[in-house]
Amino acid sequence: MSKTLVAYFSAQGTTQKVAQKLAAVAGADLFEIVPAQPYTAADLNWNNSQSRSTLESKDRTSRPPVASHVDNMDDYSTVYVGFPIWWYREPTIVDSFLEDYNLDGKVVVPFATSGGSGLGKSAQDMAGSAPGATVLDGELLNGVGRSALEAFVARVSAEA
Repeated sequence: MSKTLVAYFSAQGTTQKVAQKLAAVAGADLFEIVPAQPYTAADLNWNNSQSRSTLESKDRTSRPPVASHVDNMDDYSTVYVGFPIWWYREPTIVDSFLEDYNLDGKVVVPFATSGGSGLGKSAQDMAGSAPGATVLDGELLNGVGRSALEAFVARVSAEA
């Protein structure tokens, strides 16, 4: 029987709430992607061109270290990966997370929360960080209810 994981990075708690609901709907395990150096409010100030999040987003080779680790990644066939959208893309810590594992043969499913922008090139970027995985088009899951999450999980199941 295949197992599903919902892994997420949440800078301010919004993505965490969606990830918890998604894991419940999908019957999945839940894992938080914890940065080795936590993000402060100043780090997340997108109005500051020198803030950590801005600089990381501009440097797509940036790979902030992840403090947490999935010990049994081999057990999962589908991995939903959630994050807040930063400048139309996933934060580079998500790429760090993906590159920490051999995801060959797994299905990776992006999902995101955003204050106003879409997923942009997140799926394409994530595919580059997860060679051998099938990276599906993700969804923006702002303020969605159970029925929308059920539809998302059903779509992923049909595509996986």
